[in-house]
Amino acid sequence: MKTTILGYPRIGAKRELKKACESYWSQNIDEKTLLEAGKNIRKENWLLQQQIGIDAIPSNDFSFYDQVLDTCLTVGCIPKRYQNIHKKNPFDLYFAMARGLQNETIDCTAMEMTKWFDTNYHYIVPEFEKEQSFDFFSTKIVDEFKEALELGIKTRPVLIGPVSFLLLGKEKEAGFHRLELLDKLLPVYIEVIHKLVTLGADILQFDEPCLALDLTDKERKAIEITYHKIHQKFPDTKVYLANYFDCYGDNLSTVLQLPVDTLHLDLVRCPSQLEDILTSKFFNPNTKLSLGLVDGRNIWKNDFEKSLKIIDKALTKVAAQNIYISASCSLLHSPYDLDVEQNEKSLPAEVKSWLAFAKQKLQEIVSIKALASSTNEEYAELFEENKFANLNRTTSSLIHNPKVKKRVSELKNADSQRQNSFTIRQKEQQNYLKLPLFPTTTIGSFPQTKEVRSWRSKFKKGLLSQTAYETLIAKETEDSIRFQEEIGLDVLVHGEFERNDMVEYFGEKLNGFAFSSFGWVQSYGSRCVKPPILFGDVSREKPMTVKWSTFAQSLTDIPVKGMLTGPVTILQWSFVRNDQPRETTCNQIALAIRDEVVDLESNGINIIQIDEPAIREGLPLRQENWQNYLDWAVKAFRISASGVQNKTQIHTHMCYSEFNDIIASIANMDADVITIETSRSEMELLDAFVNFNYPNEIGPGVYDIHSPRIPSVEEIDYLLTKAKNVLPKEHIWVNPDCGLKTRDWPETKIALKNLVKAAKKLRQQELALL
Repeated sequence: MKTTILGYPRIGAKRELKKACESYWSQNIDEKTLLEAGKNIRKENWLLQQQIGIDAIPSNDFSFYDQVLDTCLTVGCIPKRYQNIHKKNPFDLYFAMARGLQNETIDCTAMEMTKWFDTNYHYIVPEFEKEQSFDFFSTKIVDEFKEALELGIKTRPVLIGPVSFLLLGKEKEAGFHRLELLDKLLPVYIEVIHKLVTLGADILQFDEPCLALDLTDKERKAIEITYHKIHQKFPDTKVYLANYFDCYGDNLSTVLQLPVDTLHLDLVRCPSQLEDILTSKFFNPNTKLSLGLVDGRNIWKNDFEKSLKIIDKALTKVAAQNIYISASCSLLHSPYDLDVEQNEKSLPAEVKSWLAFAKQKLQEIVSIKALASSTNEEYAELFEENKFANLNRTTSSLIHNPKVKKRVSELKNADSQRQNSFTIRQKEQQNYLKLPLFPTTTIGSFPQTKEVRSWRSKFKKGLLSQTAYETLIAKETEDSIRFQEEIGLDVLVHGEFERNDMVEYFGEKLNGFAFSSFGWVQSYGSRCVKPPILFGDVSREKPMTVKWSTFAQSLTDIPVKGMLTGPVTILQWSFVRNDQPRETTCNQIALAIRDEVVDLESNGINIIQIDEPAIREGLPLRQENWQNYLDWAVKAFRISASGVQNKTQIHTHMCYSEFNDIIASIANMDADVITIETSRSEMELLDAFVNFNYPNEIGPGVYDIHSPRIPSVEEIDYLLTKAKNVLPKEHIWVNPDCGLKTRDWPETKIALKNLVKAAKKLRQQELALL
């Protein structure tokens, strides 16, 4: 047997990539220094895998921003608005496509960004035109293969498969389907493969995660055409075909008849598919199987006993030399190294003993291979240690809380219902809040400057007293309130200066969570998050946000929104326990958030936002499993939101999601106001709400906060006018498309002033029509 992985985390063990990219963007380092930072990370990753004992090491799993964006550059899929940039500096082009670019001579928007299947990772969405051309533009994949060779490591280059690449993108004009571009795209892939084969690559990994979806016959045919053509051109080159996040499903018979050397199976998400493959009439026993046994998306220790049973099943039909032991998917979604976690206050030793981060997952893969291949006493001890850790977790008193279990079991249907329908609530809220037409607000957070982050760091390290820390946060909060008053926002926020992350902050105040100190994972670009570890029953002992929300409200007569993260998002953006149904865990969180909502209302906060950006993300990849998930996810949100009076206005926020196929469930959440990301798509995502005749109020985001660009009044006015043409004017809110935490104050202030000016302009136009 051999060991392998599909990819490794690329941000660096100490987030070196984040720091280097942000330094480059702020012009504190040059391109050469940035390139060197990337080279160092790749070298460390490759050498670590080699040292631990990974037999087949991938390359081109590294990216300065996103692997789909890298593919766009590789195949020359560059939208026309960037043509004047790429003639000057490839890096400026690359980051302009990701983040937009605005200077004295250039002003171009970023490409769209959305979730990578059902993960919290965001990818850049390729843009396709009917007359799209492709060419081998970026040689990154070749350069990195050569780079590894210089270290004495012959890697397996990773490419996003051409069919998935096309399906992950969007047509930017009507009249064609992007799959029609396959004939133009394949020659470029052939050219890339030729370059790699010439350098000595004998096996290539093609990631085709679209194979986890419900594909049409046309899409399956495109898979067939692709891999037969590749085999025809390169009959001696081995293809390692990787699918992950679910089964091959209805695509299995197509896949089993492809001329590929190795099939990768995600046996964490879909353990049943091994049996389906081994018993299929199309299965060729000479096909190698890559068994994805170690969870690439969660941090719990592998169960060696369970993994070995799966290997035994595979060995009934497949020779040992035709088996790879692997992780279920790329380890991109895992933190780097558990060994550096030494803070037992935030991560108790008992909880730590149940965990494995990326480095430990490499060791698990090697250990599983050793256990499957040896009866050595050394490995027997390893097996017993693993068995003990997993058994300890099932019986630990840290996990179970009878009161929480009882409260969930007693939930009634009435607990997920507001007092009255939206039509009645809307009138009461209008009378009580007295907001103008096109009310303006923000999504919640304001820029967290280096100073704010340093205060929190010093406070956590005991270098700043609680009184001193809270005095600083209070001053920052008051300054933000005064700024919002000054520019004329209609609904204010307190700015969230006391918060580190929208999920981590709440996890720290709830029972059932533990926290790493360095467990960062990439969310998009340089944005890294440190997901909480949800290991036990969840409960709230005392209010979590009331203090700062009521303090902010005491400073002004203008309404201040209470800001909460919803139960589904807390679930999705944590490393979640896998020993009970996710629905049960989600209901526990929902009840804790419900208690907070009720406390906010009783303390005079009558606009409360419960953010649920992860609702769409949690949707199962196969449609047959959607309804069950949507039923419990929507119900959990409603449980969290339904304990208040009619006059209290519940908002929710969702970003970077496609809503067309789940719009009925979004409406069923029954939030009084929903804010969504629509700026990068120029209101395209609004179509789902319009076509459905969405009944409640909606704030289509009018500027992109993930880009440093500052939108003009005219640009915002253009988007608002598009929204006004399709939505009832009484239902439209005006807001950015997401929180402003990652932006700088100077750009934020100008952008928000422009936002308010655009809303007032629209208001005046409507008054003039009366």
